[in-house]
Amino acid sequence: MSIPRIVIAGTNSGCGKTTVSTGIMGTLTAKGLRVQPFKVGPDYIDPMFHTFITGNASRNLDSWMLDESTVAYLFSRNTGNADIAVVEGVMGMYDGYGGYSDGGSTAHVARIVGAPVILVVNGEGMSLSIVPLIKGFMDFDRDAKVRGVIINNINSEAHFRMLKEMIEEHLGISVLGYLKSMPEVTLASRHLGLVPEGEIKDLRQKIDLLTEELRKTVDLELLLKIAAEGVTHNKIADESFEKDTRFAIKPLPPGARIAVAKDKAFNFYYRDNLDLLEMLGAELVYFSPLGDTRLPDGINGLYLGGGYPEVFAAQLEENVEMRECIKNRISEGLPTYAECGGFMYLSEGIINGGGEKFDMAGVIPGLSKMTGSLQRFGYIEIDVVEDNILAARGDKIRAHEFHYSVTEVEGGIPACFSIKKSRRNGEARIWKCGYKLHNLLAGYPHLHFWSNPGFAGRFVENCLRFGAKV
Repeated sequence: MSIPRIVIAGTNSGCGKTTVSTGIMGTLTAKGLRVQPFKVGPDYIDPMFHTFITGNASRNLDSWMLDESTVAYLFSRNTGNADIAVVEGVMGMYDGYGGYSDGGSTAHVARIVGAPVILVVNGEGMSLSIVPLIKGFMDFDRDAKVRGVIINNINSEAHFRMLKEMIEEHLGISVLGYLKSMPEVTLASRHLGLVPEGEIKDLRQKIDLLTEELRKTVDLELLLKIAAEGVTHNKIADESFEKDTRFAIKPLPPGARIAVAKDKAFNFYYRDNLDLLEMLGAELVYFSPLGDTRLPDGINGLYLGGGYPEVFAAQLEENVEMRECIKNRISEGLPTYAECGGFMYLSEGIINGGGEKFDMAGVIPGLSKMTGSLQRFGYIEIDVVEDNILAARGDKIRAHEFHYSVTEVEGGIPACFSIKKSRRNGEARIWKCGYKLHNLLAGYPHLHFWSNPGFAGRFVENCLRFGAKV
């Protein structure tokens, strides 16, 4: 089924792309439309806002970690019950892998899913110069169809009218509207980006203010008309995925019951990762390392995603019963996958920026220390060098890292991942991670299971195998 779709792109990071995207999602939802949100790239936090606003789980479309067919499949699979798909871009429209390629960029994803692009431009202090700025984005790649403009940060109707007339006269492109400067809807940030939606008490009020403003200043009917062009120009509309065996996921025997950590400290998950585990037959049971005192009953697997354990370290330390429960179950051989924040939680402790230490689960010998700068950031390629619960030696997968901490693992624990981050000059940085202990695999990389679905399949198989023994 092919539905109207639109991509909200930006000229650069900070131009107002997220504000406009969330406002449009909210306004369309208020009109009674079923909006399926997406986010380009590996971001976890923006999709939380999308989900909060629309009531539908937002998905990541990452054309570097995933090949084009997989991006197209996930887009198609997740839009069947929607009236419109709204895709929020990442960074500037053409900013992709390494900053020098458009692979993984907003433009790349727009081409794959056949979506017209609405370009968000910061209009503050702009006059005629806005015309060549927009023209450059239109001309750089004609296959990424820039079909409209929304001007952000406008403080007068007269300024908007002047810019609109110049843009439409010189470029023949529609200006859909504008958004005035609205400091009252600004969202707080911390070291990994925006503060997650669950921590913002007045979020509903902010969204309501934003959507009401956009309802008055943006031509939504024109936006919907442009979005409908995506049906006509969609290159995947008639593409069948039935012949591609990668997407013919066959459920494994029932019985895999996997506990998934989900609360304010642990909430970085790709929704499509969780879906894949369920497609394979796993039952996911959510729990809170902050608020619960024990793991759910009857589980034979554990998934600890990323998040902000350092922000909630004191509360995690106070929950001694949960920390001991997790340590004991992992020591007994419970198949466990932990990434980034989950990896930190399984260490002996977290040392915050002020030097204060908080005890954690103590499964992995070593401490996680927060630093004042990014330690790893960007896309990576992983070669598996040791068999583990997710993969066999020789397997490969693509992933992403983004963290301010360092974790020094002690005791000769084997590392299963050889990680490569390529540079433009052909050189590469290589390091080890992905530590194996008991039936545990833990490390900093955030894996996208659809980059190699075998990783999810092997995890579910190991959960089933463990469950058969107990």
